[in-house]
Amino acid sequence: MRGRIGRPGLLGTMARTAVIAGTATAVSGRVRRRADAKAQAEQDQQATPADQASAQAELASTRTAPPAAPPTPAPAGGGDDLTSQLQRLADMKTAGLLDDAEFAAAKAKLLGS
Repeated sequence: MRGRIGRPGLLGTMARTAVIAGTATAVSGRVRRRADAKAQAEQDQQATPADQASAQAELASTRTAPPAAPPTPAPAGGGDDLTSQLQRLADMKTAGLLDDAEFAAAKAKLLGS
């Protein structure tokens, strides 16, 4: 049986269109990536040392800080007295474990007011 002579059929046309579209997409993506890389390289060359230092400082500030030190333990002899409990609350507030409202509420509860 002889093959078809003349124009390609529907499937042949669709296949050719798919190949052309895929090639065009790949080429346009490569062109865009090369343009982006070139623009980034130019921007990096134009950056001054002060800009680079500020960018590094900004990056360092976004990193998480190490955890705060735990509050100091209560003295062994009189850990239940009011002064030591207030001191523990103050230490927790300075360590950032309590905000102002929480500190005031806990202080009021300790003082009974």
